[in-house]
Amino acid sequence: MANTFTIDGQTVPFQEGQTIIEAAMAAGIYIPHLCHYPEFKPHGSCRVCTVSVNGRKVTACNTPAASGQVVLNKTETLQQERRTLIQMLFVEGNHICPACEKTGNCQLQAVAYYVEMLGPRFQHFYPIREVDASHPDVAIDFNRCILCELCVRASRDIDKKNVFSLSGRGLKTHLIVNSPTGKLGDTNFDAQDKAAKVCPVGAILLKRQAYTVPIGQRFYDLNPIDVVGDAAEPHYGAKHHG
Repeated sequence: MANTFTIDGQTVPFQEGQTIIEAAMAAGIYIPHLCHYPEFKPHGSCRVCTVSVNGRKVTACNTPAASGQVVLNKTETLQQERRTLIQMLFVEGNHICPACEKTGNCQLQAVAYYVEMLGPRFQHFYPIREVDASHPDVAIDFNRCILCELCVRASRDIDKKNVFSLSGRGLKTHLIVNSPTGKLGDTNFDAQDKAAKVCPVGAILLKRQAYTVPIGQRFYDLNPIDVVGDAAEPHYGAKHHG
């Protein structure tokens, strides 16, 4: 007999070792997330993928799937909590979607639409962080970083370069570049690196590509995120409504 659990009443098969989010995505069911990535170990930092399992709230990205689990994903309570998390991310950085090169391809923006965030309800921090354009092919806008650590993990675990890391604690936590000058141009970072392709927001941008695809014709302009999955890896994620 196949191993199964339910998500919002729908039966979901799973393989031993899969997490709830992995089994859900394989079944075409979208669970909102930002720090999860299929090639990396579960991280659980953004908490956006929180679901209810047998009445207890857990993160779907690092909770193992188990037979008989009753998972709730689309309740109004969970959506409101996710909405609050996304609202906080928007005010902690400078996320001005109409003026951002990543608009239409931004996972944060797409998740905000999914949870029906109409606007931030908290006071904006308006952080002052510099933009690093020292690399010939890649620019970094630290104002947009949401501390998901996807670039950190990609550079360390996939590219084996350890270009990025986080520094500071609490509200002072920020992304840094591991070079003597702190500049990306003084590292061996390459535009073909995995770390250049996993950013879910507009923090890491490939130069000379911002408007090659017109606004209105971009990844999430054409389909909502629960249909197409993650823009960083279009082949990964739900392909239809769960």
